[in-house]
Amino acid sequence: MAAVSIRDLDDSVRDKLRIRAARHGRSMEAEIRLILTAAANEDDEPADLFMTLVDRFGRLGGADLELPARATPPRAAELPE
Repeated sequence: MAAVSIRDLDDSVRDKLRIRAARHGRSMEAEIRLILTAAANEDDEPADLFMTLVDRFGRLGGADLELPARATPPRAAELPE
């Protein structure tokens, strides 16, 4: 297994990592390992189109659309037997 050293890490980041690790019941090293593993595997997961669109356009807000009334009642689908 490889060992990694991180230089010039802000003390506030270190403190937040220590708190996060304690909240999850892990050592700081184990928490950092988990974060790095998840980040490295992020690209391996298939993209969820809906969440990708929400992430990209969600902050723009929504739109209220007026839907026209139906001219004919909905009918059941006809499926071949």
